[in-house]
Amino acid sequence: MTRSRTAMLAALALVAGASGTAFAAQSANAGAAAVPCTVDYEVQNDWGSGFTAAVTVTNNGAATSGWSLGWTYAGSQKVTNSWNAKVSQSGAAVTAANESYNGTLSTGGSASFGFQGTYSGSNAIPATFTLNGVTCNVDDGGPTDPPGPTDPPDPGGPSDRVNNPYDGAQVYVNPEWSAKAAAEPGGDRIADQPTGVWLDRIAAIEGVNGGMGLRDHLDEALTQKGSGELAVQLVIYNLPGRDCAALASNGELGPTEIDKYKTEYIDPISAILADPKYADLRIVTTVEIDSLPNLVTNVSGRPTATENCDVMKANGNYQKGVGYALNKLGDIGNVYNYVDAGHHGWLGWDSNFGPSAEMFKTAATTEGATVADVHGFIVNTANYSALKEENFKITDSVNGTSVRQSKWVDWNQYTDELSYAQAMRDKLVSIGFEQNLGMLIDTSRNGWGGADRPTGPGATTNVDTYVNGGRYDRRIHLGNWCNQSGAGLGERPQASPAAGIDAYVWMKPPGESDGASKEIPNDEGKGFDRMCDPTYEGNARNGNNPSGALGDAPVSGHWFSAQFQELMKNAYPPLS
Repeated sequence: MTRSRTAMLAALALVAGASGTAFAAQSANAGAAAVPCTVDYEVQNDWGSGFTAAVTVTNNGAATSGWSLGWTYAGSQKVTNSWNAKVSQSGAAVTAANESYNGTLSTGGSASFGFQGTYSGSNAIPATFTLNGVTCNVDDGGPTDPPGPTDPPDPGGPSDRVNNPYDGAQVYVNPEWSAKAAAEPGGDRIADQPTGVWLDRIAAIEGVNGGMGLRDHLDEALTQKGSGELAVQLVIYNLPGRDCAALASNGELGPTEIDKYKTEYIDPISAILADPKYADLRIVTTVEIDSLPNLVTNVSGRPTATENCDVMKANGNYQKGVGYALNKLGDIGNVYNYVDAGHHGWLGWDSNFGPSAEMFKTAATTEGATVADVHGFIVNTANYSALKEENFKITDSVNGTSVRQSKWVDWNQYTDELSYAQAMRDKLVSIGFEQNLGMLIDTSRNGWGGADRPTGPGATTNVDTYVNGGRYDRRIHLGNWCNQSGAGLGERPQASPAAGIDAYVWMKPPGESDGASKEIPNDEGKGFDRMCDPTYEGNARNGNNPSGALGDAPVSGHWFSAQFQELMKNAYPPLS
């Protein structure tokens, strides 16, 4: 069931019955005076036994520095987790209290939060809500309602975008990748899975070495679509000075070539996507992988700094390029922009998390872009971080020592990608991105199955044995990113798998190399990064640990048969 931006409200208007209400009317208007507060309760997804909901409360009275919203369910609904509010339940009665960062409600101000729940039977919307003990109306859209500043417009303006482009849709299967997968022994088991189409240079728009160009892929997508709905996934990946901290995926454009990026890369892509011929496709763009976080984590003042990243921070061309792409592509009504948001092993520390979110907003409001041009964010693209670590939690301790103090977690706030993605979503909404922001998680190589997959927690000898014995992610260090030995395919692509998550995707096509394990001359602008060398002993970005990379790897993006076979062997869930 798709999320709906139209509130699913009870057909009932309740007039506040208590005298001496804590919220005075903000005008003499009779309708407004009768409505001390309004509540918009929206069921976003409902799968028959569970649901997610978004709630917005608007205060029409005097300002308050803390709020508590209450309601009672008529059925068996149980809240299981929440975000942007502390939600508790006793029997059928539910209370949602503000977090430390959203407690202030000015006159006319609103606060929004969300939660996930379970139920059996019916899932009726509560009829009555109270704010700090005062009964609120349920907003029925009538003429006396406040203007509803928290009901966001559709992103990009003139479009009929759905809330989640993956819901109710097939996803495009790239025939070029599919043929390579099917040609591998056992590869036919996954050859029909949807993967991203990477536009990693200007030539890719027309097609490289006789391969399919952008129009070829879109035409094939129309064929696959038939009479149903279909989403096609494109990776926009060609910034000036690309990947300033990772030589293996450097690009063709120099640090100052922002004008070329705009006119020879983004503009032609935009023109093709805007062709009315493709108006019935749902076009998902993932915008500039591994770019903006570098401007936070790999610049002067950090032990991981590189000169290239200092240059890109100083000239602003990452922000300008991302903003320009969001603006141009966001004007196309059937395009859904998702911006790269790193992964928990990169941005999960407090010193990286908040500043990166602010950097994303800066880019999303540059070169004419607005937050409305951003449909969501994607995490773990082409990375290996486990989706869920089930054998230990960030709140666990061993003999009085927190899991956060283990060498593996190293004071990170998160243990896996799902918790990180949901927390990053909440943070982004709190700083001004739209309430219905959706997240994607790349699960193409984070399954970590096979014989080495733990079946339970590690020994409680100390915090390190506990974490290392139970963690699914078997990398030597969280900072290792190139062609990781022992990795496996993760969850298969699927829509709406968890609260706030639009889809699990295979944006990085399994079997395509992260980078060459030794220097290989090429005409693609791709350098040699020692993190792809299995003999490398590491640097500050991976705690000076061995790289964990497979040997004999080709240049990034090229087919790597040995890796593909290892991914299938270690898949989790296992391949049948």
